[in-house]
Amino acid sequence: MGSNLGNRRENLKQAIFCLQQIGIKIKAISNIYETSPWGFKTPFSFYNLIALVETSLSPFALLFEVKKIEATLGKIPKVTKRDYQDRFIDIDLIFYEDLNLETNVLTLPHPLAHLRDFVMVPAVELVPDWVHPVLRKTLEDIFEEKRNLFAKNVKKIGVLQ
Repeated sequence: MGSNLGNRRENLKQAIFCLQQIGIKIKAISNIYETSPWGFKTPFSFYNLIALVETSLSPFALLFEVKKIEATLGKIPKVTKRDYQDRFIDIDLIFYEDLNLETNVLTLPHPLAHLRDFVMVPAVELVPDWVHPVLRKTLEDIFEEKRNLFAKNVKKIGVLQ
């Protein structure tokens, strides 16, 4: 999840709280990382983190609940898939166990996750040995192969308190 408007740390805390309120168990949370915007220009950097969660919800039910949380916390929906913009909160489903799924509304694993520093840096922190179900490599191996893409503009902020 990420935030680049308002009190970014508080926005992330609120998102975690909302996930817990709908019965999602938070197993682990990465450090917060400050990153440059991806896919659009803005003077506002992002705070990002990865949460490892446990849920009985299906991927589609989880996506539905996440979209409700985003709306509650002030996210304006995108007009198109490529319409990136500043936001109070953005919550993405990156992986769901080892599920490989491609539909009009949800693709898992997230098709660009392995190319984004704001995903890979915290993901490697939490689950370096997890094997990507499409690339069939550990996150740590993917990170090492693409190290020149990552961590150039990533600053560790610390833990979410």
